[in-house]
Amino acid sequence: MNRDKEILKTSAFGIAGNVLLVGFKVFVGILASSISIITDAVNNFTDALSSLVTMIGTKLSGKSPDKKHPYGHGRVEFLTSTIIAFLILVAGITAIYESVMSLINKDAPSYSVYSFIIIAIAIIVKIGLGLYFKTVGKKVKSDALSASGIDALLDSVLSLGTLVGALISYFFGVHLEGYIGIAIGLFIIKTGIDVLRESISKIIGERADKEFTDAMIRDIASDEEVFGAYDLILNNYGTDRNIGSVHVEVKDDITAREIQALERRISYMCYEKYHTIMTVGVYAKNQESEDDKKVKARVMELLSAIPEIIQVHGFYIDRERKIIGADIIISFDVKNADEIYANATNILAKEFTDYTVQLILDKDFSVS
Repeated sequence: MNRDKEILKTSAFGIAGNVLLVGFKVFVGILASSISIITDAVNNFTDALSSLVTMIGTKLSGKSPDKKHPYGHGRVEFLTSTIIAFLILVAGITAIYESVMSLINKDAPSYSVYSFIIIAIAIIVKIGLGLYFKTVGKKVKSDALSASGIDALLDSVLSLGTLVGALISYFFGVHLEGYIGIAIGLFIIKTGIDVLRESISKIIGERADKEFTDAMIRDIASDEEVFGAYDLILNNYGTDRNIGSVHVEVKDDITAREIQALERRISYMCYEKYHTIMTVGVYAKNQESEDDKKVKARVMELLSAIPEIIQVHGFYIDRERKIIGADIIISFDVKNADEIYANATNILAKEFTDYTVQLILDKDFSVS
């Protein structure tokens, strides 16, 4: 709730600041007959819309889970960033269009000292808004606010270009507004594409931050009854809203009651510390006989010799059913993972001819 309030407060502040800038710039732009100042005002209007979109997105993402959306509405924030990216693109395209038209029409603006003062003030205000948005966005982990901050800082660059063009026009009679507007418009479009690419990537589903997953695995594996933690999978449903699963390796002779106590400890820790609803599965650590240990060592040796396999865990041997199994993780950089998997299975099958080999091709967010 505190996070949502911070985002709403920051967005409201941004709307107020941008609306004031729109009014000032439209007034000065009309008086000076300056297409660049009016274009700058249009850009500020899109910023106000960005802040409004952020507020709406925050409200929607904070809605409670329902039957249709049992994991909540947190991913709405990703859509918010996408909309803001499109607004940035519109601002860039508009800047280029108006600048080209001013060159075609050979518009000659007429500036006054007051025009320069207002543009300079607008630059300072936009830099302040941009830094404020980015700082709060980083603090509350809001991509939408961070995107708005980038947009505001770009606006200050646009306004600076407008000011430079106005000064050159005023003192030297050379009208460069159109060219400056085109250059800045292209820069804004590039930034809009970058923001759009990042937001779409998150909608598709990005890998969790490595520092986050490494810390989580360390904490899970630190339990005295856990010999190793593997197969960490996280599904993100908004900032600090994760649902995940993990496997832990435990002794062969641990009881169901002890397993339940362990699962509860891990699940509670993940919920409290990492805001993650965690499902915990178990691997039995084969340790009963020397023969089993030798088989395991040989399996690990053979699989570890395959360079594309970056982790082997979950070794399993069932002598009654004649089954040998393990989980393997293959690097995401490998394009022919299925071939590597088939090759690994064949290698073990040739080594252990009396057994059926059951390898599982696994994924683990904590392994690069």
